[in-house]
Amino acid sequence: MKAEQIKAVKREKAGKGASRAIRLKGLVPAVIYGDKKAPEMISIEEKVMVAEMGKKGLWTRQYEIAVDDGTKHLVLCQDIQKHPVSSRPIHVDFLRISKDSVLTLDIPLRFVGEAVAPGLKKGGVLNIVHRTLEIKCTPDNIPEEFVVDVSAGDIGASFDAFAIELPKGVKLTAPEDFTVATIVVAQEEEEQPAPAVAAAPAAEAAPAAEAKTEEKAEEKK
Repeated sequence: MKAEQIKAVKREKAGKGASRAIRLKGLVPAVIYGDKKAPEMISIEEKVMVAEMGKKGLWTRQYEIAVDDGTKHLVLCQDIQKHPVSSRPIHVDFLRISKDSVLTLDIPLRFVGEAVAPGLKKGGVLNIVHRTLEIKCTPDNIPEEFVVDVSAGDIGASFDAFAIELPKGVKLTAPEDFTVATIVVAQEEEEQPAPAVAAAPAAEAAPAAEAKTEEKAEEKK
């Protein structure tokens, strides 16, 4: 998998004030860490980061960050902090890797064949238990996704992790098999009984109130 290049500017100052000044210039503060090397503070264009965020496979895509001091870093995007209102990126963490790195990654699962699955045609529901698989691999073997074909599944069918075909050099981190999805009977909504019982005390209270009123009237006579 060829790494996509992102240009970056080295930054010297850290802290909220410095980061705010960087954002005002249309840049996003970021840090590169890992691979037993010192962290490096950089900033990248916000529009570039927003474009990458809109692409599929952000967390498994390799980037070559070319810093303006002449250094280059092979990285994976590890975390993006977003503005709580606008969702714009306000800080990015990149994990530095090498060709020999052994990575632990969560790879998304994509389910196909739902339109023809017998169990779903009968009114069943695809119950997704896991949406990702945790794997170990090297940078050269990072899969973009795993496909789970449910087209032959009837009601009661289960789809297990060990049945998913893994590329060469890719291993699951889980030592035992586990279910990623099942086809189950749809749950029907139960009809709620009318709250007739709740109205009974109020109805019983009315004669009692009338009786007390009559007693007071007798006392006055």
